[in-house]
Amino acid sequence: MNILVIGRGGREHCLVKKIVESPRVDTVYAAPGNAGMTEAELVSISETDVAELIRFAKTNQVAWTVVGPEVPLMNGIVNQFREAGLAIFGPTEEAARIEGSKAFAKDIMKKYDIPTAKYESFSSSDEAKTYVKDQGAPIVIKADGLAAGKGVTVATSVEEAIEAIDIIMEQSQFGDAGKEVVIEEFLEGEEFSLMAFVHGRNVYPLLPSQDHKRIFDGDTGPNTGGMGAYAPVPHLSHGVIETAIREILEPTANALEKENRSFTGILYAGCIQTQDGPKVIEFNARFGDPETEVVLPLLKNDLIQVLEDVQSGKDPQLTWKDGFCAGVVVSSAGYPGEYQKGNLLPDIKGSHSVIPIYAGVRKEDNQLVSDGGRVFLLSAQGETLEETIESIYNTLQESQVPSTFFYRRDIARKAIRTSVSGYKYTK
Repeated sequence: MNILVIGRGGREHCLVKKIVESPRVDTVYAAPGNAGMTEAELVSISETDVAELIRFAKTNQVAWTVVGPEVPLMNGIVNQFREAGLAIFGPTEEAARIEGSKAFAKDIMKKYDIPTAKYESFSSSDEAKTYVKDQGAPIVIKADGLAAGKGVTVATSVEEAIEAIDIIMEQSQFGDAGKEVVIEEFLEGEEFSLMAFVHGRNVYPLLPSQDHKRIFDGDTGPNTGGMGAYAPVPHLSHGVIETAIREILEPTANALEKENRSFTGILYAGCIQTQDGPKVIEFNARFGDPETEVVLPLLKNDLIQVLEDVQSGKDPQLTWKDGFCAGVVVSSAGYPGEYQKGNLLPDIKGSHSVIPIYAGVRKEDNQLVSDGGRVFLLSAQGETLEETIESIYNTLQESQVPSTFFYRRDIARKAIRTSVSGYKYTK
């Protein structure tokens, strides 16, 4: 069969690499893809040009379309593909609102007693600022809509919170996404990501993972789309993950069905383990990035078979490799602020087990050069988390990454120091 993957980043490259493993697959198309996706045939159609994507899928007898990024989902690509009689994996526009509006997601959680931080929503910046002054700091300020992972400020002072409100609402840095803000209490604890294949009330969880969102070592500096990740999470117990599935993922799937927004696709819960148990920080309506790059390589199943099973209401019986997978993102220097494009990528000189997954790249004079903020992720698997991450950092050191690029040097270090021996997650 022929498969179409929609998107251009590292998450989509990882999806392509996983799908081509299937013996049932002939050709994988990526629209628009990136120049590093040598496993796929690239199609120069934008992720948001739904009419042209439908035409392409019909012309090329595409059996399944898999949507990577959030914007096409919010714009109703699944609804339109289904109306055209095409098989597509992802939530409808109505279900995808769980990611598209943080205020909507918080209201759902409040209505159905899904554990999350206390919050208020505001469409007036003056009212938002008054609320912040009353509450004090630390406090969390979020643009309501999609902001590419950058619309969140964890403010340590009232002044910082007010500045964040100005950036979102007065300066409109995130456009329409900032017409409303959600202000939350600050939660302390260990963050983790938990994704699941969902179809209606059926929930099939993937391995837990942990992302590193801040640009600099020690979790300092501004938020990014993610500077690295690893899976599973050795310092969170099996009980914590089971509680998150039972109290967060399953009730959310049920809630969306009750609200006539039945969810099919990947439901992503960004969670935090607090003294009161796991709570939701955010929901996404698709595979996380870079979490996908460290979770999918550990999945033993044929991904296409999984999609077919899930969509037909059948348990896909997910099975996992032993050990760990980790990834370190190499970004353009200056990201998430201003950065240069067109820099020649370093020649990766590591072993065959250390694999680059490409994101912001293009070809120039038959060589890969940078074309985005997050350029590529270097991925590896190993028996222990320590040996896995060391193989990545050794490769980066041997490859002599130039100063035009930047990467964190402490991905997974905290987990290695605090891990629970003998950890193994099984559903």
